Amino acid sequence: MAKVNVDALIPREDFDVQENINLGKKKETISIEDLKIDSFFFSNIRKPDFQRETNEWDKNRICEFIKSFIEGDLIPAIILWRSTGGYLFVIDGSHRLSALSAWVNDDYGDGKISKLFYDGVISDEQIKVAQETRKLVNKTVGSYEDFKLAIIHPDKVKPEVVKYAKNLAAAAIQLQWVEGDATKAESSFFKINQQAAPIDKTELKLIESRKKPNSIAARAIISTSN
Repeated sequence: MAKVNVDALIPREDFDVQENINLGKKKETISIEDLKIDSFFFSNIRKPDFQRETNEWDKNRICEFIKSFIEGDLIPAIILWRSTGGYLFVIDGSHRLSALSAWVNDDYGDGKISKLFYDGVISDEQIKVAQETRKLVNKTVGSYEDFKLAIIHPDKVKPEVVKYAKNLAAAAIQLQWVEGDATKAESSFFKINQQAAPIDKTELKLIESRKKPNSIAARAIISTSN
């Protein structure tokens, strides 16, 4: 089954980006409101610059995950690392965050965020898959707009949407934080991702030498061909 491309929802950034700010206390959980693209939290979320594209889930998996969240099922914690520049790097959980953000922002690879990310050039296949995903989610779960409408006008949406809409106020995803510098964050990323979905030796070598000209060229070619 075709995979849904939600790569645009979380931008990439270099682990080593530096700015001088006070890090302060970190959040322990995030709510559905935190997943809006203009929220203070989500606007600072980043993926490591070397992370693979977020396009491994098909429409059924995305739909089931959204459904699990609104029904209050147990969801694994998202693992983050906060840089000295204030960016919140996703060490583990980019697909989970992207799937929920796709629902909240109505962007399954063809929305406003994706159009800006791809400079308006989105393949017909990606648009088709996005539309199919949206249709499935809206039919099975309901759109995020339906859930917001349920709070104000419950008589205008399905009873099950009203039921689960009330749960969203208290729904939260647990966060875990990697402590340490950029080297520790990168090491944690490799350890976690090697356990879940091993990175092949060639890609690992390209990532580790990613700042060298040959690796930059090779990754650019790979990205273009995908």
